[in-house]
Amino acid sequence: MRTLFCMLAAASLFGAPPVNIPETRKCGQVDDYFGTQVADPYRWLEDDRSPETSAWVAAQNKATFAYLAEIPERQAIADRLRALWNFEKYSAPRREGRNYFFTHNSGLQNQAVLFVATDPAAPGRVLLDPNTLSKDGTVALSGMVPSRDGKLLAYSVSSAGSDWQTWKVRDVATGLDLPDELQWSKFGSVAWDRKGKGFFYVNYEAPKEGDALKGMTKAPRIRWHALRTPQSQDTLVYERPDRPEWYLAPSVTDDGRWLVVHVSKGDAPENAVLLKDLTRPGAKVEPFLDTFDARYGVVASRGTTFYVRTTKGAPRGRLVAIQAAHPRDLKELIPQDPGTDTLEHASLVGGRFVATWLKDAHTQITFHDLKGRRTGVLALPGVGTAGGFGGRPEDKEAFYTYTSFNVPTATYRYDFAKGTSTLLHAPKVAFDPERYQVDQVFYPSKDGTRIPMFVFHRKDLVLDGANPTLLYGYGGFDVSLTPNFSPARIAWLELGGVYAQPSLRGGGEYGEAWHDAGRLGNKQNVFDDFIAAGEWLIQNRYTSTPKLAINGGSNGGLLVGACLVQRPDLWGAAVPEVGVMDMLRFHKFTVGWGWKGDYGSSESPEGFKTLIRYSPLHTIQAGLSYPPTLILTSDHDDRVVPAHSHKFTATLQAAQNGPAPILTRVATNAGHGAGKPTAKVIEERADVFAFLVKALGMKKN
Repeated sequence: MRTLFCMLAAASLFGAPPVNIPETRKCGQVDDYFGTQVADPYRWLEDDRSPETSAWVAAQNKATFAYLAEIPERQAIADRLRALWNFEKYSAPRREGRNYFFTHNSGLQNQAVLFVATDPAAPGRVLLDPNTLSKDGTVALSGMVPSRDGKLLAYSVSSAGSDWQTWKVRDVATGLDLPDELQWSKFGSVAWDRKGKGFFYVNYEAPKEGDALKGMTKAPRIRWHALRTPQSQDTLVYERPDRPEWYLAPSVTDDGRWLVVHVSKGDAPENAVLLKDLTRPGAKVEPFLDTFDARYGVVASRGTTFYVRTTKGAPRGRLVAIQAAHPRDLKELIPQDPGTDTLEHASLVGGRFVATWLKDAHTQITFHDLKGRRTGVLALPGVGTAGGFGGRPEDKEAFYTYTSFNVPTATYRYDFAKGTSTLLHAPKVAFDPERYQVDQVFYPSKDGTRIPMFVFHRKDLVLDGANPTLLYGYGGFDVSLTPNFSPARIAWLELGGVYAQPSLRGGGEYGEAWHDAGRLGNKQNVFDDFIAAGEWLIQNRYTSTPKLAINGGSNGGLLVGACLVQRPDLWGAAVPEVGVMDMLRFHKFTVGWGWKGDYGSSESPEGFKTLIRYSPLHTIQAGLSYPPTLILTSDHDDRVVPAHSHKFTATLQAAQNGPAPILTRVATNAGHGAGKPTAKVIEERADVFAFLVKALGMKKN
């Protein structure tokens, strides 16, 4: 009955197929997985720089943009998005020496501008404007670390959304760059020495020609760069060529004594910590917490005592003190919460520990003395997300941000002596927050697990089952989805829509067990949670199948692809973005190998059996009627390579037996999402919302 209704609804909306998409060529590629033959007829689309793939992308984009151009509401949506986006945006200041560093976007600038000031409340002066580095805004500031005295700035830039970074050094007083330029770095920051003579950084071998955006990236090295010397003279500090799938992340303790190296096996939750005593000439990087039996994150140190946030003996996190000479002896300071709260972050600033907790997917902040005793709680404006509180143990102040679904990100200054917060910047956005409300509901998943979900909507919402609803999810890699402000969501609500965001298993909202319940052999739980969210929204008359759209990006794109294929009868539309769609070959490109901790791998019989059951690309069934689908990817995505979306698009188009369009939108000079220019973001959201307006039959509100 429901499937028939979907088909009738689609037919009435779309009539005959609305676009003439050329048929995609098939090849005879077949792979053998432990005796199972798996066809891969669109393998040729993995060569993203071949003339044939380029022609395919051009033809697909031509069809998609022609379709979107015919939607009457599209221009009005784009105009409203620009108006909503046009507000000042500030980052929380960071102080080093006498200088405060922060970013500011006046409204519609493609990239935020870096400022420096001696007063965090002052306008400051421009230190680095990325908008001057490219005509189209596709060169972004991807990292910045001031030296301890605040006189120098190490900064990195990336082009066209790529993960590759180039590090440079700027003199803060003059605004001029030093000759230093370090190439082929990614997934890491730099760590200055205490005297500002140089820094440690992560470096990779230069990729082969043509492989920069798709070749596997492995075997990082930590190198030391002395200022005003060429990169070729940098000193190798640490590498493990026998462990090419390790990630390395360097930092230097506040007292300058220790180089701390956090080591992870790809994106697996367990990690290790290594140490190098910088006060001993010739000292090597030595093991410290190296058993890979839990999460370990060094918060701070005093002499040979390290304060570490860990899941060892505490799946939702605790803070412990560990002596360098006795790494097995953990002295508990802040215990695991006795309820369900998760310790998400901790810092030592202002002479105390600042702990950030997740309570049912929203933030709470507590203060503790050096023995771990709770001394206070920060009063936040509401149910939202707070972050920040970086700084030094001796600082008298710290800075943090607060946001929620209907509260744009505001920045605050906290005075430790007075115990008070002062508002620095509160953006003014062209909407009335009093028209909207945020509810948190709890619903049962397929196996009865209680799942929280935020529902954001207008206060005058009528529960008649006719509200266009956008269900957004992620569910993986220990990532927690918490309340945050998005001008695009405001535009969606102004169109009459409802926005729903469940906290799916696989995320980190309830700690290690919540993550484990949604990874490896438990991955289907994530899809069941998402499907149950859609069913709950329908049962409680927020919406109905013809009005319900699903959306997510990256691992969330996998989520949408899997749920689209598993339950095509449940959704009115689907928009998967930069998704991992080929679960049998994800590990063969760039850093895909690092996701084995969450997904497993088709390289083992058990992994293959798990992945083939839900891989979006391999579970599409020919002859079914799929809902309207818009698949988004980017030509410079070197995190989830565009081949995932290309092959999924071609397969779904060939399988479609209904009238609804299956389209793909391939962004040019763009990557996985980071650093995307504001203009491109607005155009992309306008296209997505225009597609949904047509797909869901939305009427002018």
